[in-house]
Amino acid sequence: MLKTLRDAFRIKEIRRRLFYVFLMLVIIRLASQVPVPGVDTKFFANYFSSNSTDAFNLLNAFTGGGFTNFSILALSITPYITASIIVQLLTIAFPALEEMTRDGEEGRKKLDRITRYLTVALSLFESVAMCIGFGNELILDLNVVNVIVVVASLTAGSCFLMWIGEQINDKGVGNGISIVLLINILSRVPQDMITLYDNFVKGKTIAKAAVAWVVIAVIILAIVVLTLILNGAERRIPVQYSQKMVGRRLIGGQSSSIPLKVNTGGVIPIIFASSIMSFPGIIVAFTGKSPAGWGGKIIKMLSSSNWFDTSDWFSTLGLVLYVLLVIFFAYFYTSITFNPIEVADNMKKQGGFIPGIRPGKATEDYLNSVLKYVIFIGAVGLIIVCVIPYIFNGLFNADVSFGGTSLIIIVSVTLETLTQVESMMLVRNYKGFLSE
Repeated sequence: MLKTLRDAFRIKEIRRRLFYVFLMLVIIRLASQVPVPGVDTKFFANYFSSNSTDAFNLLNAFTGGGFTNFSILALSITPYITASIIVQLLTIAFPALEEMTRDGEEGRKKLDRITRYLTVALSLFESVAMCIGFGNELILDLNVVNVIVVVASLTAGSCFLMWIGEQINDKGVGNGISIVLLINILSRVPQDMITLYDNFVKGKTIAKAAVAWVVIAVIILAIVVLTLILNGAERRIPVQYSQKMVGRRLIGGQSSSIPLKVNTGGVIPIIFASSIMSFPGIIVAFTGKSPAGWGGKIIKMLSSSNWFDTSDWFSTLGLVLYVLLVIFFAYFYTSITFNPIEVADNMKKQGGFIPGIRPGKATEDYLNSVLKYVIFIGAVGLIIVCVIPYIFNGLFNADVSFGGTSLIIIVSVTLETLTQVESMMLVRNYKGFLSE
C-alpha cells in the first residue's frame, strides 16, 4: 500500500487528484464543527450519554460525531445512502426504472438525478422530524423562522456532502460517497482509543496494561484480517466460448470465468439488520417511556449490549434474530444485484457455456445452486466479523463506536481506492505493442 502511494505521488495527475481528495476531507471535518444556528448544541451530547443505543452509536460513527455536536453536517451522507438503496430496490418493482439501468450512461444519469431529488426529500423529512420530535429542548427559541433555519441548515449540509462526493468522483480518486463515509468513521477512532484506555489501561499496573493493549490489538487485527479475506474471496466459475466462423475467420474459443464475490452484499445486510433491530429502541428512546413486562424484555433483547449478559440469557435470542436477519438480507440483496437468468441468457447469446453444464435452464440452475453456498459462506463471515466487537463490548462493557460494520467499510473503501490508483498508474505507464 505504501509503495503504491509513493509511486502515485510521483505522477503529477494522480498527485493532483489525491491532494484534491485531501482538501475535500479537510473541508468536511471543518464543516462538521460548525453548529446549526439557534439550537442547543449540548442537548444531543447529553441525550446520547443517557440513551446510548446501537443505532445512535452507529449513526454517530457515520456522522463523525456531527450528530452529537448537532453541526450542519449532522445528517451526514446517510440520506443519500438511503436514497440509493431505495432507488435500487425500486428498479425491481418499476419496469421504467429497470429500463434505465439498461440504457447505459444516459440511464445512469437519470437514476442519479432521481437519487438526488430523493436525497433532498429524505433530508427535509429527517430534519423536520427532529424539529417536531425535540422542539423546545433542541431549539432555543421555538418559532417558525428558527425551525426553517434548522431545517434548511441540515438539508443544505446533507446536500453539500452529496455534492462533495460527486466532485471527488470527477476530480479525485475513489468513490466519493464512500470516502466521505470513511473519513467520518475514522474521525471517531481516536475517541474510541481514549475510551479503551479509560476502561482497560488507566489505573492498571504496567503488566496488566500491556496485556490489555495486546488483547485489544489482537482483536482489532483479527477483525481486519477477516475483513480483508472476506472482501477479497471469490468463487470463479469457468466459462468456455465456442468457436464460430465469421467470414473466412474462425473466432472465439477463448476461456473466461464469472467471479462471484463471497461477500456479494457488502455491508448492506448488516446495515439493514442493525436498522431493523434498533428501530424499536429508537422509538422508545424518543418517547421517553420505558415499557414494562414482555415489552421491556423484547426491547432489551434487541439491544446488542445485552446479548452477552450472563445474568439474562433471554437477551441471547436477540443475537439469534440478528444472525437470521443478516442471512436473510444477504440472500435478498444478492438476488437484486445478481440475476442468474440474465447471466445465463447472455452467455447463451454469446456462445458461452460452463464446462459440463448445458446452456440455458441448466446453467441458470447451476448458478443458483453455487450462489446459495457462496452467499451463505459470505453471510457467516459477516456475522463473525460483526459479532466479535459485540462480544467485546458486551463482556467487557467497552462502549466503542467502531465495530464490524465500520471496519468492513474502512477496509473495503481503502482497497477500492488503492485499486483505482493502481489502475490509473497502469493506464498511464502502459506503452502497448505500438511502441515496440
